[in-house]
Amino acid sequence: MPLGVRIFLVYFLFVGLTGYFVLSTVMDEIRPGVRQSTEETLVDTANLLAEILRDDLKRGTLAQSQLPELLQAYGKRSPQADIWGVRKTEVNHRIYVTDARGIVLLDSSGAAVGQDYSRWNDVHLTLRGKYGARSTRESADDPDSSVMYVAAPIRDGERIIGVVSVSKPNRTLQPYIDRSQRRLAWLGAGLIGLGLLVGGLLSWWLSGALRRLTRYAQAVSEGRRAELPRYRGGELAQLAEAVERMRVQLEGREYVERYVHSLTHELKSPLAAIRGAAELLEGEMPAQQRARFVGNIAGESERLQQVIERLLSLAQVEQRQGLEERVAVPLRELVEELLQARIRTDVKIENLLGADAVVMGERFLLRQALANLLDNALDFTPAGGTIRFSAEREDGNWRLALFNQGEPIPDYALPRLTERFYSLPRPGSGRKSTGLGLNFVAEIAALHGGELWVGNVEGGVEARLTLPA
Repeated sequence: MPLGVRIFLVYFLFVGLTGYFVLSTVMDEIRPGVRQSTEETLVDTANLLAEILRDDLKRGTLAQSQLPELLQAYGKRSPQADIWGVRKTEVNHRIYVTDARGIVLLDSSGAAVGQDYSRWNDVHLTLRGKYGARSTRESADDPDSSVMYVAAPIRDGERIIGVVSVSKPNRTLQPYIDRSQRRLAWLGAGLIGLGLLVGGLLSWWLSGALRRLTRYAQAVSEGRRAELPRYRGGELAQLAEAVERMRVQLEGREYVERYVHSLTHELKSPLAAIRGAAELLEGEMPAQQRARFVGNIAGESERLQQVIERLLSLAQVEQRQGLEERVAVPLRELVEELLQARIRTDVKIENLLGADAVVMGERFLLRQALANLLDNALDFTPAGGTIRFSAEREDGNWRLALFNQGEPIPDYALPRLTERFYSLPRPGSGRKSTGLGLNFVAEIAALHGGELWVGNVEGGVEARLTLPA
């Protein structure tokens, strides 16, 4: 399982379970919280009514007072109140008053006058000087039909002469409970969703950063050129820098060993030729033969210089992981510049490149690559032959083709053309080059994100250099 998925799953479980438990706990607390708040209001109301009713109950004039009419009128009121989105169209309080024995003297509903309520907890406990409250279902089979009753004592000095009880049906509170739970559910779901989204983005970013670093390490281990991922500070940036330092140190050691091995291998032959010629020159010989040996020394010395220069240039390119600049380079202009410095009167050179053939890259390196290809084509083109530059656009790239008339490349040599130090004898002289030119061009092509292909075509040989447009 990918690391990013594992991070997200852990984050999902943590946020999801935490959010679920917190949300469920708060949801469970809404109902008792609303009822507790309502009970506190009923306590205040009952105590206020106890003070209002005290004198009439003490004088025994409760039935003759205006309270029965007032309670009846109260029950008929229609508030038409809009309370936080819930419409209230009727009053819901029921108020009843009992004497010291628990007999109902006054009932706002008119249903219980004369009944004995001394057994109900609200009246029973209040008459004994305790806090009296109860919750009773209007229908035994319906838990939502419960009604909350809160009572307050009516006192004459220290003596309790009656009880006033105020009730509130719990069903009238349910719309507020449902509304709060809905809002909380949406808000909680939104917060959990936002948390998961943040966790997903964090996991995606972290796994993407690690994937880029992993791809870079794999490319380095496989010997491919890759660009070091860039991070803005933090542990990832430190890790990337550490991997890059390790790559430089490891590649440096391996490259020096390979470089020295290749250099010593290629220097043996010209050094042996120079040494042999020098030893022969120490003796007496005709002037013509002496001149031939001096010429051999000069030729081999020049070859040594070419090998060293080409190896140094190749080493610089091979050690680079990216381009130092990326500018628009017109191919036709670049080829014209090269042709002015390399002129063979016995070879016809055609530049069929259009002005629109422009590639993105490092001009200096591209000039060196084309110079190597042109030198190679000139070496293998016989007198009277043709060299032709052309290009075509293909899939966002320019494919530059350099054709030269001449003998086809042997089949055994085709797969080794870009191999370091591998070279074919030049027509006429039979001499070989350093064998670094095509290898150098292939490295430059790879550095630009392109490729080099060399093969036989009708009438000669063609080198194709693919570069990004």
